[in-house]
Amino acid sequence: MVHNIPASPDDPKPFNASPEWAPQAWLSRFPEPLRTSETGSLAGLRFAVKDNIDAQGLQTTAACAEFAYAPTAHATVVQKLLDSGAALAGKTNLDQFACGLNGTRSPYGAVPNALNADYVSGGSSAGSAYVVATGQVDFALGTDTAGSGRVPAGLNNIVGIKPSKGLISARGVVPAAQSVDCVSIFARTVDVAARVLQAARGYDPLDPYSRDLQLATHAWPEGVRFGVPSTLEFFGDGAAEQAFAQSIARLQAMGGVPVRIDYTPLAQAAALLYESALVAERYAAIRPFFDAHESAVIEPVRSIIAKGRQYSAVDLYEAQTQLRAYGQQAARMWSDIDVLLVPTTPTHYTIAQMQADPVALNRNLGAYTNFVNLLDYAAISVPSSIRDDGLPFGITFIGPCGSDWQLAELGQRYHHATGLTQGAIGLTLPAPQPLPGLVPGLAPPPMETTVRVAVVGAHLSGMPLNGQLTERQAHLVATTETAPDYRFYALPGTVPPKPGLVRVVSGQGSRIALEVWEMPVAHYGSFVALIPAPLGIGTLQLIDGSCVQGFLCEPLALEGATDISAHGGWRAYIASLSQNPTTP
Repeated sequence: MVHNIPASPDDPKPFNASPEWAPQAWLSRFPEPLRTSETGSLAGLRFAVKDNIDAQGLQTTAACAEFAYAPTAHATVVQKLLDSGAALAGKTNLDQFACGLNGTRSPYGAVPNALNADYVSGGSSAGSAYVVATGQVDFALGTDTAGSGRVPAGLNNIVGIKPSKGLISARGVVPAAQSVDCVSIFARTVDVAARVLQAARGYDPLDPYSRDLQLATHAWPEGVRFGVPSTLEFFGDGAAEQAFAQSIARLQAMGGVPVRIDYTPLAQAAALLYESALVAERYAAIRPFFDAHESAVIEPVRSIIAKGRQYSAVDLYEAQTQLRAYGQQAARMWSDIDVLLVPTTPTHYTIAQMQADPVALNRNLGAYTNFVNLLDYAAISVPSSIRDDGLPFGITFIGPCGSDWQLAELGQRYHHATGLTQGAIGLTLPAPQPLPGLVPGLAPPPMETTVRVAVVGAHLSGMPLNGQLTERQAHLVATTETAPDYRFYALPGTVPPKPGLVRVVSGQGSRIALEVWEMPVAHYGSFVALIPAPLGIGTLQLIDGSCVQGFLCEPLALEGATDISAHGGWRAYIASLSQNPTTP
């Protein structure tokens, strides 16, 4: 048993680690690690899985004994890893039903921090992070809905990959909020985590949220533009604030270029996760069990899940529309940056502090994580420093969907620049390795300098909102029509009057006149941010079969709207109003 892990040669302070086989970290183990293959890309590696992921031969409890069941098959991701040669050691503790970011919400006990047992491990994938940080396994699976695959990594001096949604199958995983759940990966190095990602990824037609994603295969250049939030909150933790300032300086020393970004829409999106009807998905995930056995669920998990009962379907649609609006506002930052840099957590609490104020302090831990899955981004948390008080501090790189390999490459470069040792075991980092998803020597593609957007209504030439295009140096490049697969509506109550364009089943639509404008990409984000719900930017098919970004309308907004498809376009409809003032 390891109680005092030796310090690295560069750090004279010994880590105050928990016992190696902390009972709070493991929930069940095989007598001998389970193997189905002796060969493969992961041969020789041992792993553990969070106990909301099915492993045949061990119960799945989600940290609730009354919920427990014996799975008849491995989760898809577990089977993939076994087939790749890895050996499964067992199941790990978690915040009950994956509801929490701190690791104390389990009837089986709070999982301690791997470097200082007085402090929280982070959650909900608490046990998975602990057994990796203490060297008991080479990697572990967690899940990530609001940050559960990143927070425990940042608080335990290890790597946490939160992949793009749908990249790894979630079949055989007890859902927390199924539309945004991700299977996550913990390891002590980016190299191992990336090898696991390569083995685990893949489209699964039996998972309703699985996607066949094409990932970027080029690394970002050394002069990567990294976003830094315009407002930063550390909840009075000066050591964390100093550690993040050091991370910015380190990334600059690596050649990165900091860019200040507006964090407001990201924070607003994050707040919706628990403070709107979106929380109803937590209730939906375990509704039959919860309705029958509510008293078996511990607090504050019970209250959080029960809150989902109070919302209507209308409330949910409104929350989803609000989320899309925040996403549109946030999207403008990607025209100015390649990657977003945030603290993985803004502070670190003791177990006693967390248990005394479990809701507010848990919310604080998610200040920089909750929005990522909601807005369909990918992320990686990597160690950044050991604070003066001996606690680990991690940073997270966040990128658009499909940037997983780019994030891993940048994360590996950054991790090795820190000079830190691995987890809580004191071993030096091995040499950086080529990552499996990147093409060696492939330079980044030329950056597009302009973007084309199709407009169908008030942004047309001579119309009231056309100035929003011209003031951004946009110019008209084509006047054409959509493919004959669209319906066109005059939306009620809009000022100035606006239309709504909706794609329909082939053969039931019309061709609608439009203009294609081209503007500098640097101005596109600010243009998109002006678009009010229920309108948004999507992909339009033109009459010649090509596609372009353009205005589309949410179908829900068409109640009370007038179908004006027969006019063939907005100009013709406006002209008809002047010719016949009684036209609705």
